[in-house]
Amino acid sequence: MSTKNKWLNRIKWDEHGLVPVIAQEVGSNDVLMFAWMNRDALARTAELGQAVYWSRSRKKLWHKGEESGHFQQVHEIRIDCDDDVVLLKVEQVGGLACHTGRHSCFFNKFLDGGEPDWIEVDPVLKAPEHIYKK
Repeated sequence: MSTKNKWLNRIKWDEHGLVPVIAQEVGSNDVLMFAWMNRDALARTAELGQAVYWSRSRKKLWHKGEESGHFQQVHEIRIDCDDDVVLLKVEQVGGLACHTGRHSCFFNKFLDGGEPDWIEVDPVLKAPEHIYKK
């Protein structure tokens, strides 16, 4: 292994070679999304300065914004105290992090009044059919 990426050895990868990642917006500190990275994704993220994740469903690297144009410019990469969660401080280019056309993926809020339920509290800013190439 190259000593260039020796810093990756500090991460505690799970049994699938993945680590959970939180993307947080620089400035507002909004939590935009949660995803996964493998070693290659984290190394590419550091190299490019843009978020690259591991898509578990597609089983391949996923450069955030490759289809939508809504890239995440990485300002900082941090790890937690246990070395098993990565935090990306990002600028969300285009303002939309969620594939639903919202600013954040965390738009459902739990309401515990009357009958408990989830309610969408953030608006769709751009319809998904206008974001993604067919």
